[in-house]
Amino acid sequence: MRISLCPQDKRVFKQSLTLLLCTLVMLFVSTAVSAHGVAAGDKGFIQESSGIMFIPFMYMGAKHMMTGYDHLLFLFGVIFFLYRLKDVGIYVTLFAVGHSVTLLLGVLTNISISAYVIDMIIGFSVVYKALDNLGAFQRWFGFQPNTKVATLIFGLLHGFGLATKIIEYEISPDGLLTNLIAFNIGVEIGQLLALCGVLIVMGYWRKTASFSRHAYTTNVAMMSAGFLLMGYQLTGLIISQ
Repeated sequence: MRISLCPQDKRVFKQSLTLLLCTLVMLFVSTAVSAHGVAAGDKGFIQESSGIMFIPFMYMGAKHMMTGYDHLLFLFGVIFFLYRLKDVGIYVTLFAVGHSVTLLLGVLTNISISAYVIDMIIGFSVVYKALDNLGAFQRWFGFQPNTKVATLIFGLLHGFGLATKIIEYEISPDGLLTNLIAFNIGVEIGQLLALCGVLIVMGYWRKTASFSRHAYTTNVAMMSAGFLLMGYQLTGLIISQ
């Protein structure tokens, strides 16, 4: 399904976009300019931990996903027009597999990329998905990219962001693999919990007439948020130099 522009959207677009931008600006101003976030307390725990700590790392993984607004914004775009739970499961699994693979690979092989660059790409993934929902690629280029492949690729890129941050914290090699697996399990749990809430809200919204009226506006606002995330991370990259 793709979006058809309704006249009503033009009237509500400015109000919706302004509200979204104000919310995001307040969020960004209230936090330090940093890349793929890990809370200060979690940072200290990671640096001081040694040995297998399955439950704590699983908790941190769930917490990371539940508070990872960039991840959730992308997934919101992914499931926006998915009506069957089977389809939701396929796309969420592709994203989770990609995220887990690069997190494990990055930490275990000590491969790191600038977290700011990765997070700019994550912001771009939000822009990409919003444009995809708007049917922009079909109109502009005459073809539709494979959405499953794109979800997997962006999942791989999302995972590199956190892997880079964990490497910076010099996590102990004692129990490393088990702790990383626990973290990934937590990420999956957090992702499912967050998506359950989103799907419940989306289920009620789709039954109302406002869904078709405001689908265009919502995706334009999401695209604007993606651009804002990119600018936020670019600012962090410049300041960190």
